[in-house]
Amino acid sequence: MAAFKIMAPLYFAWLVAALPAPVADVLPRAGTFISAPSTTTYDNTLAYYQKATPTAVPERIGTLNIELETKAGNGLPFTLPLIQYTSLEIVSSSIDANYPESTAARSSNIFVPISNDPPPPQIQSREDHPVNGVGIADMSKPISTNKFYANLFLDSQAQSVWTHPYSLRWIKGGSSLKSWGMGVTHIEANQYAFGEGDPAKNFVCPIGINHFIFSAKELGNGTRLTTDTLTAFSVNADLRPWENAEPAISFPMVQGQGFTTAIYKNSKPILESGVFFSSLTFVQTLEGSTPIHKYRLVLNDQSNWLMYATPTGSAGQPPFKLEDSSRISGPDGYNGLIQIAKNNNAEAGEAIYDASAGAYACGAELTGSVDGSTGTYSISWKKGGLTDRTLVMFALPHHVAAFDEGTKSVTTPVQLQTTTKGIATAVKADKITMIEAGLPNTYGFLPWDEGNSKQIRQVAIDAIDNAGSSELSQNMEPQCVLNSMYYSGKGLAKFASIIIAVNDIAKNTQLAASGLVQLKKVFDVFVQNKQPFPLVYDTRWKGLVSSGSYATGDNGVDFGNSLYNDHHFHYGYFIYTAAVIGYLDPLWLTQGTNKAWVNSLLRDYANPSADDQVYAHVRAFDWYNGHSWAKGLFESGDGKDQESTSEDSFATYGMKMWGRIVGDPNMEARGNLQLAVQKRSFNSYFLMANDNKIQPQKFIGNKVTGILFENKIDHTTYFGSNPEYIQGIHMIPLSPVSAYTRPSSFVKEEWDTYFSNGRADKVEGGWKGILYANYALIDPVKSYDFFSSSNFDVGGLDGGASRTWYLALAAGLGGSVA
Repeated sequence: MAAFKIMAPLYFAWLVAALPAPVADVLPRAGTFISAPSTTTYDNTLAYYQKATPTAVPERIGTLNIELETKAGNGLPFTLPLIQYTSLEIVSSSIDANYPESTAARSSNIFVPISNDPPPPQIQSREDHPVNGVGIADMSKPISTNKFYANLFLDSQAQSVWTHPYSLRWIKGGSSLKSWGMGVTHIEANQYAFGEGDPAKNFVCPIGINHFIFSAKELGNGTRLTTDTLTAFSVNADLRPWENAEPAISFPMVQGQGFTTAIYKNSKPILESGVFFSSLTFVQTLEGSTPIHKYRLVLNDQSNWLMYATPTGSAGQPPFKLEDSSRISGPDGYNGLIQIAKNNNAEAGEAIYDASAGAYACGAELTGSVDGSTGTYSISWKKGGLTDRTLVMFALPHHVAAFDEGTKSVTTPVQLQTTTKGIATAVKADKITMIEAGLPNTYGFLPWDEGNSKQIRQVAIDAIDNAGSSELSQNMEPQCVLNSMYYSGKGLAKFASIIIAVNDIAKNTQLAASGLVQLKKVFDVFVQNKQPFPLVYDTRWKGLVSSGSYATGDNGVDFGNSLYNDHHFHYGYFIYTAAVIGYLDPLWLTQGTNKAWVNSLLRDYANPSADDQVYAHVRAFDWYNGHSWAKGLFESGDGKDQESTSEDSFATYGMKMWGRIVGDPNMEARGNLQLAVQKRSFNSYFLMANDNKIQPQKFIGNKVTGILFENKIDHTTYFGSNPEYIQGIHMIPLSPVSAYTRPSSFVKEEWDTYFSNGRADKVEGGWKGILYANYALIDPVKSYDFFSSSNFDVGGLDGGASRTWYLALAAGLGGSVA
């Protein structure tokens, strides 16, 4: 679950410093470099080599956020079911469902809008969202609340944002330099702070080490930070000397940016470093139609950086003077770019950066296609500055592992450490393309790959039928109509999976039809928006949120749903349930606003196109990082986070199945490709097999990350630190795609580490059922025996689980096959 921000910093001595980041000039929103007539001629008489000796102690103190932020809600991933049995009315009709074949065999453009319709009329609009946002230039368009840049417009605006491999932070008069500029930080692996234990409980990257700060003489205590052009991959940030002033510096921030670029506008550059400068060397003016002036910078921590100045409206080399070990001053009234990059590759790295200097990324476009079981997606960057130059950008490990041949050919030897995503690799390209083979296009509602279906033994069919008959006699409403969209959704999905098992495996279509009547009745409470906290359409941020925070004044209600926490977790259960209902009763899809309501939930967290202006573009899923972020509109010292990969993939699985049921081939194909990307990213960053080479070796023995932030990883949960909590939150809910995203080899390693030799039997409550259902992925016979035992204790089931589905899962994976 995502969380509130309460910082509990630990201060530590750190021999590092903040280096002033050069500011660049180019139109951040445009794609062309404006070349103006020369109005200034620089006569630079400064020495080519300037050296500074520190007269004070460099910044050696960073901040470690070792405590968890306070969680929103009680944090528990399930409730204890309030089970009331009724006499289920068996209807006379049965279900004659025809399972639709996949329509996603070939889709050339999977990122097309689902719809452009407004929310259904029963969902009222509200303009008074609890969070206003600070300094956003234009809120007429949807804002992606869960993206990397949210700290720039929340609360203090002074927390970091991570583009990888760099992070940026508005200093806002802080640090030892009392700067008002934008800090740039790069953290090496040897700066990780590991927690206690073997494996280490956590690792944390320091915050507040400003290698560079891009500032200007014009910036002072009246400085304002504003943002505009907020997209799925990028944002533009401006530092203005005072309210409504023209920006002194603009910063296009794009995930994976090779340079940190500052665009100065008629202001005097002040470049600062808390780490301290040792030397500044002018190297040369790069040849070309527009002069680019190259500098080398060495910091007091012996790190090497490159700086490129590309002025407009001037001639000659602009003077940059090393005033002292913490400050470089530039010319008055400077217009143009200043770009910096850390260079760990000596001359080879310089050649790569030289070729791209003067150009910068200012946005990105996502495209993708699917052909059978193979999917392809590309990130194409929009350029500013000298657009005839090819960009240098960084790709994460899960990108590199999936590169197509063309992208492999432009991969460079330049690599830099990221905070929580391993080593980033630089590519010299304006576009990268990844190929994912083995899409889960043959996975459906049943707990196995449709291409490898099983013949389940009659004894197991009878057990599934008997369990289903008992569990469908439970009163659904007390378990499903709650004051939480999360818990309600889990209850609905529980009964949906029971009905699927009874209908498609036990073939008791009459019992399934009877259960379906009740499920549709309960689901309709939400379609009609008559649940305890109805949904509202938030006109400020453009999304569907619980009215819980509006009604109570508590932003933590329902895990912070009103502030966009966890929407993919919450709404994914509803999408799956709707797909089951639509499969069993296709006429339901045409009745009332059923389809429109479900599409609205899906568009809220997974709108695939910026052309849909009703909802934010891909609010939850991050196509650069390869997984979703759960944290919404809460400022956070360590950035966005996520603690449940399994609920992330289940939300995608629900989208895939809804796309199949409603006959939307692009949606189904998009779900298949997204699941493949999640499988790769999960097993790169979250699910750590023994041979994982991406996360630190001191940490991978934990087997799962726990909570992965942008700046740290903590092997815990927001609701406790028992092993079954930490491991289990990455298991629930057990679904047909669990076997796809969780390799059996990993599951065995995890089981042997935490739960073998009778340890699982000592686990209490619903967690025991979760563990044994997950065990079906490696030993379905023992899993089936556990759930089919005459001594089975229903206390081992949580409020979102059923014995029926767990029996079906274990049997279908081989626990009881003929």
